[in-house]
Amino acid sequence: MSGAVAPGAGRDPGLQPERTRLAWRRTTLSGTVVVALALRAASAGGMPAAGVVACALCCAWWLVFLWIAHRRIRGLAAVSAPGAPAAPYAVGAVICTVALAVCGAVLVGAG
Repeated sequence: MSGAVAPGAGRDPGLQPERTRLAWRRTTLSGTVVVALALRAASAGGMPAAGVVACALCCAWWLVFLWIAHRRIRGLAAVSAPGAPAAPYAVGAVICTVALAVCGAVLVGAG
């Protein structure tokens, strides 16, 4: 097989960390949209107390997720061959994402 290329040959090691950084940024942007919609729903008036609490929790979880994402993005930029995220950060990101989804569901149900 004269046309075969060795595994890893021609692979740009900088692309995977860049894709990962972009994924973190996209996820952060999605959370930002959820929070913006939550604030819009809460400010429209007529929102029950559960909706206002869900909006406040949504904002808090979003800030925690921003902190986690910022640390991960900085960690990816600091090394040439990044590894997996630390377990506490990965678990924290999952918890924040699920919490944002639950708060969004409460807001939709309350609205």
